[in-house]
Amino acid sequence: MRYYLVAGEASGDLHGANLMKALKAQDPHAEFRYFGGDKMRAEGGMLAKHYADMAFMGFTEVLLNLRTILRNLKTCKDDIQAYAPDVLILIDFPGFNLKIAGFGKESGIKVCYYISPKVWAWNQKRVIKIKKVVDRMFCILPFEVGFYKEWGMKVDYVGNPLLDEKASFVPDPAFCDQQGLSSAHQIIALLPGSRKQEIERLLPAMLSVTEQFPDQQFVIAAAPGFPVVYYQQFIGAKNVKLVFGKTYDLLNVATAAIVASGTATLETALFHVPQVVVYKGGAISIAIARMLVKIRFISLVNLIMDKEVVVELIQQDCNTLNITDNLSRLIEGPWREVMLENYADLSVVMGEPGASARTASLISDYLKSQS
Repeated sequence: MRYYLVAGEASGDLHGANLMKALKAQDPHAEFRYFGGDKMRAEGGMLAKHYADMAFMGFTEVLLNLRTILRNLKTCKDDIQAYAPDVLILIDFPGFNLKIAGFGKESGIKVCYYISPKVWAWNQKRVIKIKKVVDRMFCILPFEVGFYKEWGMKVDYVGNPLLDEKASFVPDPAFCDQQGLSSAHQIIALLPGSRKQEIERLLPAMLSVTEQFPDQQFVIAAAPGFPVVYYQQFIGAKNVKLVFGKTYDLLNVATAAIVASGTATLETALFHVPQVVVYKGGAISIAIARMLVKIRFISLVNLIMDKEVVVELIQQDCNTLNITDNLSRLIEGPWREVMLENYADLSVVMGEPGASARTASLISDYLKSQS
């Protein structure tokens, strides 16, 4: 079978790589072409475009980069048409991928969507379009099944692929030595995200607290799409380390973390690292979001548990004073213990690994039933 996958950010690259691995186990003759990143490229096939050139966040940012987005859409459509895949597998990234799903449907290509768009958060009527352009939907959050059912759409809950990634992780015993990290200092992980806009908005706020913690070592989990010199402009003379491609090794040894809202909040929780969640967007984008978004929380940890497990510092609340205060409580003390207890409950709710294998099996069965 010929598979065309589209992932538009770092988390999608991770999940896409795991799915490709599982598909190869189901289909030894699998051929891949994709929009994705380095992790997918490591699984083989042909990378048509890297996600670093695609990810724009926020309403204002999308408008400002509309020409680039439209060009990427045309490139993707033309590439899909030229490749003529047996199935199109779209991974999250709804603003882009729902348009590609419509194109795929019009072109007579079977469309599978892995990791549901967060239509439950805002503009729920998008489900109407999804029902028309997506043949099979695979969800990774348990509550999504009930949501889609209310709209008359049957979906498959496959578990969460982050559990697969964590289960396959083998800690590097030489990590601290290789990175020049001393066992005498507690490590604070900084996860500012993988998009240029979020890094530039969040990393300065994260770094602004380092002087308040002279006994801790701060380490940035850097996104692979950016060079060292890019991060150095923010770090300056601060004693802060950079780690590329070793985020799980970093979380494995971290005492606490400051994390950009997104998939990384759930990864951090699965490693049982107490965290402060931060987010900043453009003023207009945030104002629009607050009018449209229908959820109480922004972090996956809180959304899944349906309560405040981790503190969320959004927009003006994301400042040096608030981050310092909350981080101090997580390094030691009762807040840390309560969060760790909630993380244990979260692990039970999340269940067992195997999402990628289950999704690959369902896709394989579906394609066989249609042949």
